[in-house]
Amino acid sequence: MSIAILVLLAVFLLLFRQNIVVLLLAITAYVHLVWGDGHIEYLIEDMWISLSSETLLSIPMFLLAGNIMTRGAIAQRLIRIMVLLTDPLPGGMGVATVLSCAVFAAISGSSPVTLLAVGTVMYPALIEQGYDKRFAIGSITSGGTLGIIIPPSLPLIVYGLATEQSISDLFIAGIVPGLVLTAAFAIYSFVVNRRLPSRRFDSKALAHALREGLWSMMLPVILLGGIYSGLLTVTEAAAVGLLYAIFIEIAVHRELRLADFKATAISTARMLGILFPIIAVALSLKSLLTIMRVPHELTEWITDLTTNKIAFLLVVNMLLLVVGLFFDVMSAILILAPLLVMPAAAFGIDPIHFGIMMVINLEIGFLTPPIGLNLFVAVTAFRESFRTVCFAVLPFVAITFGVLMLVAFVPQLSLFLLR
Repeated sequence: MSIAILVLLAVFLLLFRQNIVVLLLAITAYVHLVWGDGHIEYLIEDMWISLSSETLLSIPMFLLAGNIMTRGAIAQRLIRIMVLLTDPLPGGMGVATVLSCAVFAAISGSSPVTLLAVGTVMYPALIEQGYDKRFAIGSITSGGTLGIIIPPSLPLIVYGLATEQSISDLFIAGIVPGLVLTAAFAIYSFVVNRRLPSRRFDSKALAHALREGLWSMMLPVILLGGIYSGLLTVTEAAAVGLLYAIFIEIAVHRELRLADFKATAISTARMLGILFPIIAVALSLKSLLTIMRVPHELTEWITDLTTNKIAFLLVVNMLLLVVGLFFDVMSAILILAPLLVMPAAAFGIDPIHFGIMMVINLEIGFLTPPIGLNLFVAVTAFRESFRTVCFAVLPFVAITFGVLMLVAFVPQLSLFLLR
């Protein structure tokens, strides 16, 4: 009876379009009252403890650094290098769009930030060069999702917090799958645009662009090199990246004013005002469910149903694809990762590999209605109908699903850099 009431409560709140924070608060409070000995004050205590993690400091710093680079010149300089490198290819600008998204994703760690930073530059350029409008919209909207798998990735940080896994290991594990997905997008872009004319390779222009973009290109090297070598923790790397971005944009490029920095900081704070309450409530619920041994009981129930690892992976991926239709990636990770990581371990699935698979799966949710965040960002950025954007991303959704299956059933793609 108590479970039925909980389900009805969740359905009621969803029908009245309450946001995820209200939904999580209501569910967590109900669980505390019914199964947590009626001590609802523990909810506040758990929320406070959840937000005291040092690793959480990396999220606002990575997010602020990405927003600073979007307003400044780093994005434009990186895009210029990618365009000049791919000029000799037929349809090279389409490939440059994907590569620009991948490179900027390695800096910003955010899918919408990547979409906007690259899209504002590349969309008009693609249309001007005769590329199909649907391809232009689809490549930029889908390329933006690379920001949640290529490190530094905010969803991977949240997964690490929710499951108590090493965030540095998750970042390293995300490199190869991120490169595979980038390569798949780039190959598709080359194939569909192969009849478009190429342009002459301009070595002088490339050398000039590399000189101008050297400072920008050093940022991913500093971030990932520091983490991979063990010299920096994730939080320290985030702080270094933020200070580096501020210094480059204000002192070197001189294209970001103090007034712009203030506006960027305020915008980032608003985004964090949405994200941090979700993290706090979800981690509080996770603590209670762990005390109640829910993950253990779920593991026993699933292993009683099947002992087949392949069947488990197929069922979990179908579940995540459905969840991705209705929940944003952060909420889905915070709710489901603590519950699923233990059953996955019972089937011999490495928690790091499971996290990469989970994030790629939920990445598809950025491109699928009704909640797909990138779809709504693209509708606003490109001033196109929701239907047009949905059809534009379909080939890229199919490609992402193919890479997801590859990553799910070939764990070495995620883990061999950690061996």
